[in-house]
Amino acid sequence: MNAAPEKLHARGAAANPTNRFEQISLEPDVDWYAPDERPLRTVFYRDKTQTIINYNDSPDIGFDASVNPYRGCEHGCIYCYARPFHDFLGFSSGLDFESKIMVKEDAPELLRRELSSSKWKPQCIAMSGVTDCYQPVERKLQLTRRCLQVLAEFRNPVGIVTKNHLVTRDLDVLGELARHQAAAVFVSLTTLDTELRKVMEPRTSPPAARLAAIRELSQAGIPTGVMIAPIIPGLTDHEIPNLLRAAAEAGARFAGSVVLRLPHAVAPMFDDWLKRHFPNRRDKVVHRLEELRGGRLNDPSFGTRMTGVGPDAQRIARLFEISCRRVGINEQEWPLSTAAFRRPGGTQMEMFG
Repeated sequence: MNAAPEKLHARGAAANPTNRFEQISLEPDVDWYAPDERPLRTVFYRDKTQTIINYNDSPDIGFDASVNPYRGCEHGCIYCYARPFHDFLGFSSGLDFESKIMVKEDAPELLRRELSSSKWKPQCIAMSGVTDCYQPVERKLQLTRRCLQVLAEFRNPVGIVTKNHLVTRDLDVLGELARHQAAAVFVSLTTLDTELRKVMEPRTSPPAARLAAIRELSQAGIPTGVMIAPIIPGLTDHEIPNLLRAAAEAGARFAGSVVLRLPHAVAPMFDDWLKRHFPNRRDKVVHRLEELRGGRLNDPSFGTRMTGVGPDAQRIARLFEISCRRVGINEQEWPLSTAAFRRPGGTQMEMFG
């Protein structure tokens, strides 16, 4: 196989858009997918961060604290809202985001230190709040697994969102946390169309593997749900009923959704992707996105950035709600608890304090 097909099928972006913080940019004089180009290889860099728990105060996000062992994501989902975070590292939101991955090698040790501090207020920690904590390199490095083992020591609750069947590797640790009402997993499901998945989310697990992950997690007694995200008007929104039905049949008991967001450089990259892969649908998708976002491709306003506005947003929300009700999803709450939190090795008062 020559380099061109391999790169096309293995990467979501087609190029590196200019970093919005840089005044100088590199313009390659060859096509990224030229036949004589070698396949783009993933490079991993050590991230010597001194802290691992991140905090946010967004009213649109259901958690305040998160842990991300990796920055950048090899999954290469073309729509990923996290791509612009790579600009802060001096990289690009495009191919750099999916081929230049920052690895926080000290993540488990940093997490243990921060949970041991008397300043830590026990609360749910989200993993994959930005990039997927089960992206391909996790199979080798096991940073996510080691972080989960730390969380299990402290019995601190964790919520995970992932597109990778690899999450089932950690059934033992997640099961231990679940016994203390301290674990929940959302498996992200965007489409049941395997061909669409290949070009939209090139290095993720196929839909069948994600459904298998839901089944295995659920059968292991771990509270498991499905995240229908992003919902792409004119491309995947019609799949909502089938996605929820398949997830429910696999064992999902709760569900969430997010309408497509296209911050900063993601908007023109996504538009270019549509032109390359779905030229006949491009105008329809773009026009519906503009209807949802007040005439723009993206609206970052709190309160509506996850759902959009207008009649089409209401229709999507209603379809999601009705589809959940029909398959018995979201019929009860699955809250996580900090009641079992402890600090191993601490005094009895610290453990229950």
